[in-house]
Amino acid sequence: MSNIYRGAIVLFLISAAVGIMAADLPATDVPIDVPWEAQARAAVCPCQEAQSAPLVTIEGTYQGLSQGPLRSACLESLPKGMLLRAGKVTISDKQLTAEITKAKPDMQPVLKKNGFLILEQMATRQLLTAEARTWATATKRDTKKDTDATLNQAYLTSIADAATVSDTEAKTFYEANKDMMGGASYDAVAKELKAYLLEQKQQEAVDAHVNTLSARIAVEVDGNWVKEQAVIMLDNPVDKARHSGKPSVIDFGRGGCVPCDMMTPILDELQKAYAGQCNVLFCHVGENPMLAARYNVQTIPLQVFFDTAGHEVFRHVGFFPKEQMLAKMAELGVK
Repeated sequence: MSNIYRGAIVLFLISAAVGIMAADLPATDVPIDVPWEAQARAAVCPCQEAQSAPLVTIEGTYQGLSQGPLRSACLESLPKGMLLRAGKVTISDKQLTAEITKAKPDMQPVLKKNGFLILEQMATRQLLTAEARTWATATKRDTKKDTDATLNQAYLTSIADAATVSDTEAKTFYEANKDMMGGASYDAVAKELKAYLLEQKQQEAVDAHVNTLSARIAVEVDGNWVKEQAVIMLDNPVDKARHSGKPSVIDFGRGGCVPCDMMTPILDELQKAYAGQCNVLFCHVGENPMLAARYNVQTIPLQVFFDTAGHEVFRHVGFFPKEQMLAKMAELGVK
């Protein structure tokens, strides 16, 4: 796998926006029942498993604030100056500030307003490293030459390597995208298709593992600090739309991207036709890099559908024809 960290860890959040590209592969649909989404919703907060008190988690209190790894983290009152605690892993406000100051001066004000995302990335790196060390001991890996980064890479690669692609899966994908194969037979493109699908499944496996970190590990985050962060970070058109009580469709893209520009007239039509029934928004990833990072936008255009409760139910990468958009909106109750 060329880069097992592609969707799992953004070492500095702004790099997520820099890495966004226009879709140049067949469009893919990602339904809601990806493993980490189901696990994160159903997960018992590990630090409260033995308690009878109601669970107070980040996702349960501030829906959509976490990218995934801290969704099931418990909101607690931590010692002054401590922002996160998970066993031997701790992160203080001083450490967070030091991390932000590593960025270019013009980016630091933006990152300060998105401190929770920086904290989540710091926690993800450290918690994965702790897991990787346990894995290395269990598998008797020689770690003398490993840095934390190379050890994490090896650990996540071991998870990705369990993914496989069957002939049936490849043939199904071929039939669904036959018109994009230039008339080539299945046998002629089978090898390339399997490689493409395998990379997707490997990335999904890694993302699923990373995004359930706080469902496996007891993680506590300071509740008062998170509350302050949520007020700032959820004050944007995308989060206001998904929490409005109406279905929402968000198209992430930017000008100059051909499939993005093809989506513009469709979005304009839907906005006018379904005003008051469904929120249809366009989010420019260049102007909103932190939102793009939060919503894990790696390829544009990306259409994300939310139900009336604000839960993501579907996402699609690439140009999405109007008729198919309408069909998905109908599934959300938009007539």
